[in-house]
Amino acid sequence: MSTDDLRSGTKKTATSAGANPSEAESMADHVASIRDEIDGLKHTVTDIANRQMGRAQDMAREKAYEAEDAIRKNPLQAVAIAAGLGFLFGVFTRR
Repeated sequence: MSTDDLRSGTKKTATSAGANPSEAESMADHVASIRDEIDGLKHTVTDIANRQMGRAQDMAREKAYEAEDAIRKNPLQAVAIAAGLGFLFGVFTRR
């Protein structure tokens, strides 16, 4: 819905509800202003969410590299942990 359609619909509704033309115009301007503010907020929230997602991806990548490094430094410990987790997973999924 365009801003003009919204303004026109608001004026018609306000007029049919008993508002005089200047009040209807004021209400239409106010509704259009609120809609513009909401659109601006939508873009701001989208930008913030995209930045946060990028940060989370970077952090996940960093943790994956750290885990890979730890596995290379301690391969026996990594195998033992994986076997233990596999055993526990098997025990819990059997029931």
